[in-house]
Amino acid sequence: MANKDAAFGLRPVKMIGGAPWTGGQSRYRIAANYGTSIFQGDMVMQVTGGTVEIHADGGTVPIVGVFNGCQYTDPTTGEQVFSNYYPASTNASDIIAFIIDDPMVVFEVQANAAFPIADLFGNFDIVYTTAGSTVTGISGAELNVSDGGTGTTLSVKAIDISEDPENSDVSSANTNVLVTIQNHIFGVKGAGLA
Repeated sequence: MANKDAAFGLRPVKMIGGAPWTGGQSRYRIAANYGTSIFQGDMVMQVTGGTVEIHADGGTVPIVGVFNGCQYTDPTTGEQVFSNYYPASTNASDIIAFIIDDPMVVFEVQANAAFPIADLFGNFDIVYTTAGSTVTGISGAELNVSDGGTGTTLSVKAIDISEDPENSDVSSANTNVLVTIQNHIFGVKGAGLA
């Protein structure tokens, strides 16, 4: 059966070892007027100045974690805002990002092509095939199957195929894959298998 094509970025599902993910996340800062939107499920990286920004396609800077929403004071109304996504160029000095930053979290992500079992334990990058949704705040990021390799600066390490019956067909495009963050600020996992 063909997989459903619906990108959602990285979604936490459990911890390495099988324990459930309990919702743990930490606070980080986004600089005022940062010019790129960040959506729930996007990976973020460290930048000079003590803040985080979206992890770019092909980026090699260590990843802090996965964006899970933010809060800030609306510069127009003065009201406190909680949002699934950070709107680009928000002029607020108190932007707090909630980041799933535990390096042992296992995430589910949709691949942008068929993902064969033989590619498990390889390292891959993420690609933004569609823009995130400003309605739901959900990311459009997917695992980029063509970027697989052994390099330790690649973003994620594939460890299993999802058990989601609508997206576990390894012979069809858009297979959902379970991954960990490979190039993590709190520890690089290691070389992937070719």
